[in-house]
Amino acid sequence: MTAASAEPRREPIVSVHDLQVRFQTTDRRATVKAVDGVNFDVRRGETFGIIGESGSGKTTIGRALVFLQQPSGGAILHDGIDPRALSRGAFQSHRRDYQIIFQDPNAALNPRMTILASVLEPLELARIGTKAERERQAREALERVGLPQEFGERYPHQLSGGQKQRVVIARALTLRPKLIVCDEVVAALDMSIRGDVLNLFADLQRDLGLTYVFITHDLAVVSHISERVAVMYLGQFVELGPTEAVAERPLHPYTIALLSAEPRPLPSAMRTDARIVLQGEVPSPIDPPSGCRFRTRCPHAQPLCAQQAPDWRELKPDHWVACHFADRPNFSPS
Repeated sequence: MTAASAEPRREPIVSVHDLQVRFQTTDRRATVKAVDGVNFDVRRGETFGIIGESGSGKTTIGRALVFLQQPSGGAILHDGIDPRALSRGAFQSHRRDYQIIFQDPNAALNPRMTILASVLEPLELARIGTKAERERQAREALERVGLPQEFGERYPHQLSGGQKQRVVIARALTLRPKLIVCDEVVAALDMSIRGDVLNLFADLQRDLGLTYVFITHDLAVVSHISERVAVMYLGQFVELGPTEAVAERPLHPYTIALLSAEPRPLPSAMRTDARIVLQGEVPSPIDPPSGCRFRTRCPHAQPLCAQQAPDWRELKPDHWVACHFADRPNFSPS
């Protein structure tokens, strides 16, 4: 899966409009603005990446996309349908098409259940087919993720981290979803098996026509697997565009700083760009800065940045940014 080439835009499988997710603090005296006014589409058949620092709100977006977390404001449409308008039974059926895989496969698997029983569980809860049909589908799912038949009789502690993550992927596949949210799914894996799991996702997408939302803090992972990527900071998107464009010609100063910190396999004498060290700490999502939220750490901040929030603008084809000065000459390396 590489950056999208010039082709007609595919219709969205998910449309997000002014999404807000807020939480009350334990003492109920303040509100955490975890996600605060995010807009984007996920196109059918693509891999859409979301990247940002810890606490930026990217996992909250992932949970909201599959309605494990209810939005506080805005709308999330699945194929043009608002799932919140469905009846309880229709919603439960609808949710099978939108699955999520979490970072830690150990937490997703019951240590007292065999691997086959764990993969069977979603089918049994959904009461799909007969017992024999469910077992056949579960075994086919294990085979599809590269696990031999005999693995079904094992328990989680008998598998490696990569094998357990494959089991979790098989569980999600049994319900034949349209979209899978992958939340840091390779972060806990050794580098030696990370590539194998990423290649598995690519193979499954090609064979089954899946759509992914890939959430990570790793730029290398995003570059390898995503067609488009959104960069998130303090509950908002600051940049969104084709992965190659964002990686090679970033428009937002936060994206530029992130890319400057990415290790490159070159001797120091051959590197043409210096690392940008951002000053200060990430502000609290309880009381974010006025105007542009990145201004307190931005080396290019001007008085306007404190006075007015930047518009979400399409400066280049399919390449969006929220910055007052991103289109000024010599502002960025683009």
